[in-house]
Amino acid sequence: MSPRRSPVQLDDDAALRAHGYHPELARKMGGFGNFAISFSVICILAGGMTLFGYGLNTGGPAVMMWGWVGIGFMTLLLGMCLAEVTSAYPTSGGLYYMAHRLGGPRWAWVTGWLNLLGLLGAIAGIDYGCALFVGAFANLQWGLVPTPETTILIFAGILLLHGLLNAAGVRLVNVLNSLSVWWQVFGVAVIVGMLTLAPGERQSVEFVFGHVNNGTGFDNPVYVAALGCLLAAYTFCGYDASSHLSEETTQAQTAAPKGIVRAIGYSWAAGFVLLAGMLFAIEDYAGTLGTSTGVPPAQIFIDVLGTGVAKGLLLVVIVAQLFCGNAETTAASRMVYAFSRDGALPFAATWRRVNSRKTPVAAVWLSVGVALVLALPSLYSPTAYAAVTAINVIGITPAYVIPVYLRLRAGRRFQPGPWNLGAWSKPLGWISVAYVAVLTVVFCLPQASPITVESFNYAGVALAVVLLLAWITWITRGKRHYKIPPLGSTAESTALAGDVV
Repeated sequence: MSPRRSPVQLDDDAALRAHGYHPELARKMGGFGNFAISFSVICILAGGMTLFGYGLNTGGPAVMMWGWVGIGFMTLLLGMCLAEVTSAYPTSGGLYYMAHRLGGPRWAWVTGWLNLLGLLGAIAGIDYGCALFVGAFANLQWGLVPTPETTILIFAGILLLHGLLNAAGVRLVNVLNSLSVWWQVFGVAVIVGMLTLAPGERQSVEFVFGHVNNGTGFDNPVYVAALGCLLAAYTFCGYDASSHLSEETTQAQTAAPKGIVRAIGYSWAAGFVLLAGMLFAIEDYAGTLGTSTGVPPAQIFIDVLGTGVAKGLLLVVIVAQLFCGNAETTAASRMVYAFSRDGALPFAATWRRVNSRKTPVAAVWLSVGVALVLALPSLYSPTAYAAVTAINVIGITPAYVIPVYLRLRAGRRFQPGPWNLGAWSKPLGWISVAYVAVLTVVFCLPQASPITVESFNYAGVALAVVLLLAWITWITRGKRHYKIPPLGSTAESTALAGDVV
């Protein structure tokens, strides 16, 4: 067992070389930009609005509000634990690289595939959700009735836009993410402010924090409340983006972990305000759930502010969702680049290439291409979008906690980076492990009764498929091709946690 050393802040390129990697990407992102990408990916105006109707049906306002408080707090604890490990391993590989150094190649392989498919599923889920909102706007503006065909065309156009923006380089991505932060803050303020100041009756505090609505078909209130918490759990995904952009961030050993924690904290506060403002403004509960627009928040805007203003607020939400999908594309492409750099993906030499702007363009287009393929079944099945969402949450959530668990298992062999939890590391780590174990089970539970093809929860199937895919690819490819590089110079590597393989 090696003795514990004091954490050391290294020069960014020296820190990366200590982990065995030669700097290839453009380090153009500061601390705010690193925070901005995770804040943009969490995007309360995407997850919170897309699943707003789910929350109204599954537990109602009381579960939505208190679930947001509880899940947000637990996510903050998990994020702090992950941030500590990120400080020690600031690389584009993020979670799988941490898992490799702390647990070995098999842990890394499973973590990598969970994280990768979760990120690609997130692009599909976010951009398809944005396409649904665009369809709702088109319905109000031009009377266009959304169909699966029109939705998939809009979705493909959004993916193309995000591919082009990301291919332009990290400098533009950084600017867009910074704008996204202020757009979300502005959007929440405008939406809540206009709903609050509009004339008419408002719901009571007792309704917003105490009313329960159960449209699931299940009788057990605890079970229904657990299901209802998935609105918050789904929204609080994607903060590993700060880790994946570490190699493009200055002072990454402190900026990346701070980016994770701040993104969760600010999203937690802003999301509480947004949900409360929307719930206070509901005029017709049943009408909101059964809206002809297909988007319950749009019906609240229409009821309180009229169709004209509602269209404007929908545009605010749509732009926020576009920012969100663009940031998710960035994070996923860096994961593709890093996983390919270590030989994990077929045709790895192609996906790891960077262009003259030091951007992994091939990885960008692979990411949006796979996202398109994941969503194509929605042309034929109404449950396909739910399955894509399941791929996102069931892949990413367990991947978050694996490095935390392995850090706990490593004990004193883990050498913390400059940003660490000190004596709080172990208790918060074990709480986070238990939380994710429970949450993963809840993700896989049936969400509606009776259970049919349309109402079946595909999250458990998605998890099984991902784990099976990871096992098959490890047998057929991983054993021969996957390999992270040896550590860098002794002087640099001994200042990091990277000597605990």
